[in-house]
Amino acid sequence: MLFGGDIARPADNHTAILEFRVGDVDAEFARLSDTLRDVTVQKPTTMPWGNRSLLFRDPDGNLVNFFTPVTAEAIRKFDR
Repeated sequence: MLFGGDIARPADNHTAILEFRVGDVDAEFARLSDTLRDVTVQKPTTMPWGNRSLLFRDPDGNLVNFFTPVTAEAIRKFDR
């Protein structure tokens, strides 16, 4: 499995996935690393579609995605 574990189950997921575009995923991870230590699902990773993404769980178990577009195509998509 790409991310390992049980991140989200389509049609059977009982939590929300919250996505936030941030200026610099790596900087946010560094700033929040102590807080996110036990709830990180995926450290900052560049995804095939051009976003750099950090996944973690909030206290209610919802999946939170902080992302930054990093490829030219992803940047164009989000700057529309």
